[in-house]
Order: sequence, then structure tokens, then C-alpha cells
Amino acid sequence: MEYKNPHNAFKEALKTDQRLLGLWLAFGSATTAEISADAGFDWVLIDGEHGPNDLTTILAQLRALYGYPISPIVRPANSDPVLIKQVLDLGAQTLLLPMVNTREQAEAMVRATRYAPEGIRGVGGAIARSGRWGRIPNYMRVAADDLCVLVQVESRQALENIDEIASVDGIDGVFIGPADLSASLGHPDDAANADVQESIHHAFDVIASHGKAIGSLAFDTDLAKKYFEWGANFIAVAGDTDLYVHALEDEVRKFR
Repeated sequence: MEYKNPHNAFKEALKTDQRLLGLWLAFGSATTAEISADAGFDWVLIDGEHGPNDLTTILAQLRALYGYPISPIVRPANSDPVLIKQVLDLGAQTLLLPMVNTREQAEAMVRATRYAPEGIRGVGGAIARSGRWGRIPNYMRVAADDLCVLVQVESRQALENIDEIASVDGIDGVFIGPADLSASLGHPDDAANADVQESIHHAFDVIASHGKAIGSLAFDTDLAKKYFEWGANFIAVAGDTDLYVHALEDEVRKFR
């Protein structure tokens, strides 16, 4: 039986005026991922950079989310082209690539997701979930159509290069990482600092000028709404570990 390459609904939605609400998944659990899948979020982020995830747990979560009305995004532990290749072979179609500081690095991220001659992604669709183990006969030719490449800007250097990074062809969106950015700007643990917020607002404007999608993380409701007002397309408004911590404390508080 032959299959068509899966459609990337998230990539399509980025081209609209929708406000896409995301949930950060850091438990590394396929069960909690599946429980979250039907809660009403538009996308989830499977975190391989700071969450306790490896290729096996990422694969398990992709399978748990499959068929639900939600789009998975995978953040690898780093932006190594070999790791990018492996995550793509698992069937991930949207990647959030951390610590991209220059135009050259952004261009390298695009090449890592493309097959030759446009890129350097190794060919393994016949033995990988991405190509449905060879059941998508033209996978190499159509794979890039539904790949969504998001790069993270989260340092002073990246901010200085934001115009060049956002201009790179093949980059679908730029995600501003507020925690690392606040530390890089000299305000650790204070992403709400006025200087940090001014830098984020400026970055949003530059990204928008290149027609690229804008993303960030804001677990504070008012901050998330402000980012959307500034033009953001996709915001992680909650995280599984954060929700769990607060739910536990709130429950105990009822009896103490």
C-alpha cells in the first residue's frame, strides 16, 4: 500500500491570523503527551533540550499524539545535523532548533533538513517512520513541502543578527527564547525586565518584516496576550511540569 506524505497543519496555520496556543512537554512521558493531546491546545513542544528525552521517548510521544487534533513540534537537544536527521526520520515535521546565533547557522539548519542537492540530510526514508518504511514512494521529493523549520533566537549575539537570521529562505519562523535571552542581556531570572521586553518587541517587528512566523514562551497570561498583540503567531502558554507543580500545591493548600 502507498501513502501520501502527512500534511503539516501547523505550517499551514502559521500563514493565517490564528493565535496558536502551545503546551510545553517536559515530562518525557507518552502518557501525559496523549492526555494533553485532546485538551484544546493547537500544538505541543516535545522538549529534547532540557526535558529528559532521547530518540526513543520522542518517538513514543509522536506516536501517542498521532491522530489527535494537535501538532507536535520537536526540539532536539542541540542543532547537530546528525541529530536533526534522526529526529526527522522519526517522523517529526516541525522542528524548533535551539541557539541559532548567525545567518550562517540558520542556513545550516535549513540544509540539515533538506535532501541533496539543496541540503545534506542523509537518505533513510525506506527504513524510517518518516517515509512510512518505504510506503511513501516519492518521499525524498515531497518531504520538504511539509517540513517546518523554526529557529530559536535567545542571545545578545542572535538579537544583533536577527535581521539576517529572519531573512534566510527555508526558515518558517523565529522563536524568541525569553529565559536564555534575559540571562544573555544581563537580567537572569527576569524575563519581564523592561529592557528584555523592549528587545523582544523589536525582534518581533524585525521577524514580521521578513514575513516569518513569530513564536515565544509566556506562561503568564497577561504576557502571552501582550506577545500576541505584538504580532506573535504561536506562543507556549503553559507547560506540563509547571501545571503539575501548581496543581499539587493548590490541592494541598486546601487542607493546610
